Parts: sequence; structure tokens; C-alpha cells
Amino acid sequence: MAGICEGSVVVVTGAARGLGRAHALEFAGQGASVVVNDLGVALDGGGGDDGAAEAVVEEIRALGGNAVADGSDVADWRQAAELVARAVDTFGRLDVLVNNAGFVRDRMFVNISEQEWDDVLRVHLKGHAATMRHAAEHWRDRAKSGEPVAARIINTCSGAGLLGSVGQSNYAAAKAGIAALTVNAAAELGRYGITANAIAPAARTRMTEQVFASDMARPDDDAFDAMAPENVSPLVVWLGSAEAAEVTGRVFEVEGGAIRVMTSWRHGADQDAGRRWSASELGPVVHDLLRRDPEPEPVYGAKPKHQEFR
Repeated sequence: MAGICEGSVVVVTGAARGLGRAHALEFAGQGASVVVNDLGVALDGGGGDDGAAEAVVEEIRALGGNAVADGSDVADWRQAAELVARAVDTFGRLDVLVNNAGFVRDRMFVNISEQEWDDVLRVHLKGHAATMRHAAEHWRDRAKSGEPVAARIINTCSGAGLLGSVGQSNYAAAKAGIAALTVNAAAELGRYGITANAIAPAARTRMTEQVFASDMARPDDDAFDAMAPENVSPLVVWLGSAEAAEVTGRVFEVEGGAIRVMTSWRHGADQDAGRRWSASELGPVVHDLLRRDPEPEPVYGAKPKHQEFR
């Protein structure tokens, strides 16, 4: 029986471990040829190991699939273009881009360094934008030549980017940017046959094991492992398939067996005076608007209001 991505060509970034590896294996299991992109760096972004991506390629080939390793730095504009070219040169086309690469340098905002800020924004946000930019150009050119295009972008956001996360201001800002970039890309690129969606996964990976250590214990052998990275991949693969052609500009939270649509910023309660407000009269107006609007979701890691420092 053919898989739902039979014949597709997929790039997965950060695919040597954790979520990326799970995505690459799931795509291969559903009939796709996979470019396994990874620099093989440590959790903090240092070092490098070409063998990490090659090991996943060997896993896929052992299962009868097609794959090739790639060591491009996705946050380097030129190398991101080379990554897209690698897929086209090796397999003749590109159909799906899964942006997953990233690392963390957590710090309370008052202590964060400029380098820690820049590094995380570069890898996560620019690393998504650069690959998307060159993949979109490839698909636009195909569409303009008259070829039917059914392309998919699946980005990796985070609850931290959607709701905030104490001690992760750089990461939260980058992931919030990815959510906005996804929605914007969906609006701009749909004319070329391209969809863009994002996932906000909760899973056991190198990036999360230190933050959520108390929740990461592996279950007994006969229990469902809710934090296994493999739980996230079926949705990613489905979003990369022909079945997801009408789904674009959406963000999904995935945890264990739960899939939830995350609702973006929306217009809330309002009041229009039909003239310029004076600052002195706005107190009651703003308090009334906040009373009429739902309370925002709490920031991850924030203390209840009655425990906050005042």
C-alpha cells in the first residue's frame, strides 16, 4: 500500500535527532525521498558532527527508503539556497520543506547577552526564513513555467512563541516570529500552489529535557509514551501530503495523542469615540474593554498573580 507522500521529495532541517529524525523517518515510511539536513551541533550550537545526519540516512535506506544527508547551515542565506538545490539536484524536485532546526540558550531576560539573543534569533527565525525564501523561489519558478505546484511548508513554532515562557525570551521571540512568518507566507504564496502551516510540539528532545525534566520521565514499556517525538510526526507528514491542500496559515499544538488548533491574535472588545480620546478619560474605557475581553492564556512558567513580585 502506497504511503500518503509517495513520490514526494522532502527536506527536513535539524533531522539528525529528536523531532527532526522522527519526521524524516515518518516521511520515508510514507514513501517520500528525504534530504536529512543537520549540522550535528551540540545543544548550545557548538561543535559539529557530519555523522549524525548520515546515521539517519542509513536508517532510512535500511528500511528501503531514499535519503541523502546535507550539512548546510540553514541560517546562512547562501547555504539555504544550496540546501534547496541539493534536493532538486539529487531527486529532481522539492515538494515539502519541514523547518525544525534550532537550539536554546536560556536566560532570564535581565541577564541575557547580546550574543545569546542574536544566536537564537538567527538559527530559529532566520533559519526558517532563509530556507522558505529559496524553496518559495523554486516553487514560484515552477508555477510560472506552467507546471502545477502542490508544495508544503511546515514550520516549528512553540508554546513559548504563542504564550511566552519565563527564562526563554530569545526563544519565545524567535518562535513568535516563526508563527507570524508562517501566516504571512501562507497569504503571499498561496497563488503559487504553496501552503504554509506550523506546529507547536511538546515532546522529549535535547532542547526540552532540561526545561521540563520533571515531566520527561519515560513510561513503563506497556504504557503510552506521551512525550515521544514520534507522536508529533504523523501530523507533520499529513500536512505535507496532498490531503492537506486546503489547510494553510494555521498553527497546531501537538502533545502525546492530542492535537489542538492554536488561535492567533484576534480583534477583541472595542469602543470608538468618533473623535480623539483624551488621556484623562481612558482609564474607565480601557478597564471596561479588558473586562469584556477574555483573560489571556498564562505565560509558561509564570507564577499565579497573587504570588508575583510587586
